[in-house]
Amino acid sequence: MKSEDKVLRIIAELRRLARDEGKRLFATSSLQTHSIPLVHIIARSELDIPIYCLNTGFLFPETLAFKDEVSEALGIEIRSISSSVPKHLQRDAKGNFYFTSNPDYCCRLNKVEPTAMLLEKYDVWVNGVRADQNLNRRNMKTFQPAGNGALRYHPVLDWSSKEIFDYIKAHKLPRHPLDAQGYASVGCEPCTRKSVLEDPRAARWFGMSKTECGLHTDLIEKESK
Repeated sequence: MKSEDKVLRIIAELRRLARDEGKRLFATSSLQTHSIPLVHIIARSELDIPIYCLNTGFLFPETLAFKDEVSEALGIEIRSISSSVPKHLQRDAKGNFYFTSNPDYCCRLNKVEPTAMLLEKYDVWVNGVRADQNLNRRNMKTFQPAGNGALRYHPVLDWSSKEIFDYIKAHKLPRHPLDAQGYASVGCEPCTRKSVLEDPRAARWFGMSKTECGLHTDLIEKESK
């Protein structure tokens, strides 16, 4: 299926969920370059689907600037949501930030729990995971359960990296400024390195036995059972 056909299918699905079924939809975006096509598609749908950035307090300054650039370029609002635990309290007994001593807990505070709050208000969570990103995501499905009875919708699950970047080129979408500096996968600043391996996500949580922030690990666990 051609990419534009896929786009039209996604827009039709978003409209079906929102208009025909009356579902309350929201989306999250990591605001990496490869995340912007989905944001653009949501904008094209002309639906009132709020898009959230999980502002952990540890994002690169370039990511926060890129958020504003994307908002202006696409004429949309990208909202920020943060942990209810202030950044200065996110330290262990020794005074170290959790991203150094307990990165899983840091991700839980700053990503999982804020998203859980959103799932209390909405019916469908639209996000941009792709099956080709890593082995964990290969077996995910287009629709899967989320917390509080909501659904996850993964509209670009079957898109390849080439399709993503062809779409960016075709629509002249902005690129994250750290791309040019060798960052192929951009997360929080303390846990992201420049990409030196074939797998872009290998630069995230480098040297740790950690490949996911926790937003989708429940799906991985269910799949492995």
